[in-house]
Amino acid sequence: MLQINPFATLAGSIPPTFMKVFVIAMILCVIVGTLLDMAHKKNAKYFFINLKKSKEAAKRKISPSKKTSIIIKTVASDIMTTSELGAGQRRIAHLLGMYGSILFWTVTCILIFGYSNPFISTPVILPMLWHIGAMMTCLGGYWFWFFLRVDVSAEGHSWYRIIRADLFVLSLVTASTFALLWSYFQYADVAILSYLFLTLLVLSNLVLFGGVYWSKFAHMFYKPGAALQKNLSEEDGSRDWLPEPSDKPKQFGLGIKRESARHY
Repeated sequence: MLQINPFATLAGSIPPTFMKVFVIAMILCVIVGTLLDMAHKKNAKYFFINLKKSKEAAKRKISPSKKTSIIIKTVASDIMTTSELGAGQRRIAHLLGMYGSILFWTVTCILIFGYSNPFISTPVILPMLWHIGAMMTCLGGYWFWFFLRVDVSAEGHSWYRIIRADLFVLSLVTASTFALLWSYFQYADVAILSYLFLTLLVLSNLVLFGGVYWSKFAHMFYKPGAALQKNLSEEDGSRDWLPEPSDKPKQFGLGIKRESARHY
């Protein structure tokens, strides 16, 4: 199963052109949804206002070489390895989901646009990468959904409590799950279940890419810019810092000192 291109098999009943049009339509949905989200939340306006304020408040000038170094470090640390999440389970789950999704989406485009014709031989590595990407996405997504969500682990809510913010991760995980099930039943030649999960895969992709405006999908485009702006501001001294902690005992409420922890 892992070595078979499911899109080439699907081409026997659905024209490859239809698959390509669907992918292009999903890409357009992401672009339009992101632009609408930016217009509604005024993210771009806020970003450029902050950028202007940072330049005006800068205490020192950053050389081109230093700026390049900061950009490379930001990409390698904050974006590629999400270092701000620390070294715990959340970071591992996030990386699995992130790289699994990138691999899954990228190979999907390659398979559809380059190898959906059943008369063109598909390199074995591509279907394998497609399945691995879907599995990584499922592993990271389900790990996060059942064990790491803040409102579940800290606030005691049930795992099946769903809010609008969950739209992205749910549609992402279900799309990968339905893709794997579709591939399996197509390989097993169970036509009814194969078309059932293909339909569910299409619907989950419509929710995932068509719901960009209402989900956290667009967040992945804002995060790199925000991380870069933060690191540059720290370097040129324009970032607002909180006061340094004092060595004196902290005061809480109406002048009452906080007592030290007692051990019995």
